[in-house]
Formats: sequence, C-alpha cells, structure tokens
Amino acid sequence: MRAGAWWALFVLLAGVLVAFTVGRTPVSLADLWAVLTGGGSESLQTVVWQIRAPRIVAAVAVGAALSVAGAAFQGLFRNPLVSPDILGASAGAALGALLGIFFSLGLAGIQLAAFAGGLIAVALVYATGSAVRQGDPILVLLLAGIVIGSLLGAGIGLVKTLADPYNQLPAMTFWLLGSLAAAHRDDLPALLIPVGIGLVVLLLLRWRLDVMSLPEEEARALGARTTLLRVGIVAAATLVTAASVAAAGIVGWVGLVVPHLARFLVGPSFVRLLPTAALLGGGLLLFIDTVARSVAAVEIPLGILTALIGSPFFIALLGRAQKGWQ
Repeated sequence: MRAGAWWALFVLLAGVLVAFTVGRTPVSLADLWAVLTGGGSESLQTVVWQIRAPRIVAAVAVGAALSVAGAAFQGLFRNPLVSPDILGASAGAALGALLGIFFSLGLAGIQLAAFAGGLIAVALVYATGSAVRQGDPILVLLLAGIVIGSLLGAGIGLVKTLADPYNQLPAMTFWLLGSLAAAHRDDLPALLIPVGIGLVVLLLLRWRLDVMSLPEEEARALGARTTLLRVGIVAAATLVTAASVAAAGIVGWVGLVVPHLARFLVGPSFVRLLPTAALLGGGLLLFIDTVARSVAAVEIPLGILTALIGSPFFIALLGRAQKGWQ
C-alpha cells in the first residue's frame, strides 16, 4: 500500500477517534477505552454506543459512497468536474424525500421515497440517453442528466411552494442541506446494504475503469465491453448515491473534492484511487460532521460546511482544468 493510502487510513482513524471523543458530552480517551472494553458508566455507554457509534458508521458509509461514486463518474465521463449527482440521482432522491415529507410518510417512508426517487431519476436519464443513438454516448448521457436534473429541480421548487410553511417547509429545507442527526442504528441496514453492494461492484470494476476513462474507440479496441461496463458502473454509483442521499440528505462537494485529493495522494490509477477515496471520504466527512454538531448551540447542516470547503477547491480546480487532470 502506497504512502498516500496510509495517509487516507490515518485520516479515517483520526476522524473516528475525534468523533467519539468530541461533542456536547466530552468523552476522554480513558473513558472511551473503558466503554470499548465493557466498562464505564451507563450514561457514557449510551453516548458512545447509542448516539455516536451509529452516526460515525453512517458518516463513514456516506463519505465513502459519495467519494467512490464521484471518482467513478469522473473516470467514466472523462471530466474532472463531474460529481455523483450528475445523472440526477441527488435531485431525484431529493424530490422523493420532499414528497415523503409533504405526504407525512414518516422517517422510514421518507428514506424509501428518496431512495426510489434517485433510482427512478437515473433510470429515466439512461432511458433518455439510450433513445438518442447519434453522437458520443457519454456526452448524450451527460446532457440527458443535466436536462432531467433541471426538470427534477423544478419539481422540488413546486413541492416547496405547496408545502406548509410552518411545519413542512423547515423540515424540507433542513433535509436538503444535509444532516446525520437522525442516524440511528435501526436505520443503518437501509444505508449499509445498498452502499456495501454498490461499493463492492465498483471496487471489483476498478481495473476496468482505467480502460473506460479512455476515449470510446480506444476502450473498445482494448477489448472492453463499453456498453455493459457503463451500465454496471452507473448502476452501482447510482445505488450508493441514492442510499446516501436517502440517509443524510444532500451532502454536496464530497463526491467532487475527495476524488481529486485521493488522486493527489496515489495517482490516477483506479486500482489505488477508489480504495483511497473511500478511506479519505469517510474520514473527512467524519471530521465535518463532528464540527457540524459541536461548534454551535444548534447543529449546522452538512451542506453548508461542505460548500465552505468545496467552493474554494472548485475555483482552484477550474484554474487548472486546462492543464489536464490526470
């Protein structure tokens, strides 16, 4: 394992340690060790196991999922400015969740509606792209994602306009900004199962992603079954993105920024890039979530903090875009 990958692992482990110990109820390292070894007071065990542990697991899963999906999409579309929501998964999940809030479906119903919305949105994008058989299939798929995403954005605006401004609208706004405040251990399987399946598929295909990042003709000349591989990569990346958005809301910038940081650490080869992005994304989102729940009397939405970090990085990235990204 390269030095860069060790740094990513260090960030993840440090993030876990900080997330367990920092918060409105501080937990010292001695107390944490006591709880992990079966001791400690009942209140400390509740804080560590019932409150913080599920949130830590959720943050790692969401950060890893969005980072790996972002790296996969950037390679597939051969564009360094692509993020996991490029095919409408985030917008579809957002619309599904807002409809769930609008119809008062409850937390489980909202998450299910968000998950289904993300998958339906990307299926619609892919069906639209497949109907257009002329031109570069990657470009057509990208343009279809932009169009469908705009349409879904209009639907989001309509639902917010029709929502109750005193009860439903604040909940919709907070959800759209992203949060892990509702993370509970009973909800983790709904996040971990689809994220686990999608990540396994993407990691198994990481050797093929190096080929898919080449122009279409060159990839086919090397024997890659580009259409089948494209469907598998898009389906797996959409699965993890929809599950992440369903659990945490819209957490922007992670899927755009982290793949570039991972590429800086281990280079452009997806064999090393995807595992490193998973470790780094999970650790960085843990740090951000710890700040979100600790620095103010009320919890700061994740989307605000990730935008504060991601926006300057995006501006710097635009300045280097003409120099190549690999």
